[in-house]
Amino acid sequence: MATELDAGAAPGYRASRTLPVRAEWRRQWSRRRTQWALGLMVLLPLIILVAFQFDSGTGDDNGGGEFGSLISFATSGGLNFALFCLYVSATFLLVVAVALFCGDTVASEASWGSLRYLLAVPVPRARLIAVKLVVALGYSAVALVALTGTALAAGTLRYGWEPLRSTVASQLPAGEGLLRLLAVLGYLAVVLLVVAGLAFLLSVSTDAPLGAVGGAVLLWILSSILDQITALGSLRDLLPTHYSTAWLGLLSTPAQVDDVVKGAISAVVYATLFWSLAFWRFTRKDVTS
Repeated sequence: MATELDAGAAPGYRASRTLPVRAEWRRQWSRRRTQWALGLMVLLPLIILVAFQFDSGTGDDNGGGEFGSLISFATSGGLNFALFCLYVSATFLLVVAVALFCGDTVASEASWGSLRYLLAVPVPRARLIAVKLVVALGYSAVALVALTGTALAAGTLRYGWEPLRSTVASQLPAGEGLLRLLAVLGYLAVVLLVVAGLAFLLSVSTDAPLGAVGGAVLLWILSSILDQITALGSLRDLLPTHYSTAWLGLLSTPAQVDDVVKGAISAVVYATLFWSLAFWRFTRKDVTS
């Protein structure tokens, strides 16, 4: 049965057949920024691995805190090495990667002047940005998996398949440690939905891709800075970055999941709000680019 969007259209036209996901996936894969971003996800663990080979082992100051804890165990097994790579990437590199995929996707079309031609095909506006969002989130997930998978494989080949260790828990068997690592990866993916939502909202609001990507990263950094100001008290709980490191509770014995649940709910609420605003904005804006 034809939809309202199809009413009065040319014979054979179906809005649902315009801009298939696989076509957008191929378009985005052909872009250099996609290939470079994913390549960096694979390269980073290898760079860290090489850097550890130059460590003389004579230093005893790893910075203290969570970082010191994770770096002290980073070379004690593949699971620990993968966890360390996730930790050093989550605060900035992964944020930039997600912002790049989600912030560049619509704004780049506008900057090239091709956005109005896509809509003239005609591709319904809601479908256009829905497909672009799905593909952007897909590549963001690929980036996360590529980083973790490369780190786990390289770390295991170099340091062996050993139990997961941390200073906040007893030694976890490798099987259980792998499940904890996957849980950490899943939580980071949920938290990064906030970056994806914010970047996507900026992407449909500007014709400057750099502004959308940089704006999302800067706002995330600003939220992280505000979260360090204890004078804000309970207001910090409302910041999207407040629970960004709650995944450390997944390493304890037993796992501490209270903040993880709060962080996941907060991330989903923020992401849904940003995506809703993005759809509302784009379906009503005058596209001239």
